[in-house]
Amino acid sequence: MTSLLDIRSFVVNYGAVEAVRGIDMTIMEGEIVALLGANGAGKSSTLNAIVGLIPATSGQIIFNGTDITGHAPESLAPAGLTLSPEGRRVFGTLSVAENLMLGAYAINDKARVNQAYERVYDLFPILAERRTQYAGTLSGGQQQMLAVARALMSGPKLLLLDEPSLGLAPIIVEQVFEMITVLRKQGVTLVVVEQNVAMALEIADRGYVMAGGRVVASGSTSELRQSDSLENAFLGTE
Repeated sequence: MTSLLDIRSFVVNYGAVEAVRGIDMTIMEGEIVALLGANGAGKSSTLNAIVGLIPATSGQIIFNGTDITGHAPESLAPAGLTLSPEGRRVFGTLSVAENLMLGAYAINDKARVNQAYERVYDLFPILAERRTQYAGTLSGGQQQMLAVARALMSGPKLLLLDEPSLGLAPIIVEQVFEMITVLRKQGVTLVVVEQNVAMALEIADRGYVMAGGRVVASGSTSELRQSDSLENAFLGTE
C-alpha cells in the first residue's frame, strides 16, 4: 500500500497549552484508521490542524506526496482531503440539497456536481427523500448523515471523521459504521476519531491511541485489543 498521509513531529498549541505534542502518524491508502483516546487527548485538535482549521505550531503534514503544512482549508478539499467535524454542524435554515452544494464549492463542472449528488443519495437514500427539507428539521442521525455526505461531495481521497456516532441511537450508530465500511470499498481512505471503541476497532484496520497530546500506542486492531495502553489511556493512567 502507498502512504497517503504522513504527520511528522506534529505540535499544536492553544496559547500556552500544548494540545498535541510531537506526534507521528502514517495513513496508508485504502485503510480505515481509528484515532482513540479519552476526551482532551488531542484527537480533534489533530484532525482540525491537519485540514488547517487551526495552525500547527511545528511539524510537517505530507498528503498524497505534497507538503500541505500551513495550507488554507479551502485549498485542501480540491486536493482530496476533507473533514466531517464533531457536532454535525449542518446549516439548519438551508435545505438538504443546499447543504450538500456547499460541499461541492470547489467543483466547477455541473456534470461532476450532479454525479456527486447521485453518489451521496445512493449512499444515503433518506437524504434523497428529504432533499428539499430544511436541515434543522432532520433527526440527529439524519443530520450526521448529511454532515458526512457534505464532506463527500468533493470526492475526497481521505475523509477525516470526528466522532461520527456521538449522541446517536444504537441503531443509527450501526448504520453510520456500515456506511464507513462501504466508503472504504468505494476507495475512500478514512481516519475515524471515535469514543465507541468497540465499534471502531471492529471496522478499523489499525489504530492510534492518544493520551495527553501524545501517541501512546499504535498497531493493528487485534494488537490494540490485547494491549493495556487503550484501557490506560481512557482511565488516565498513561
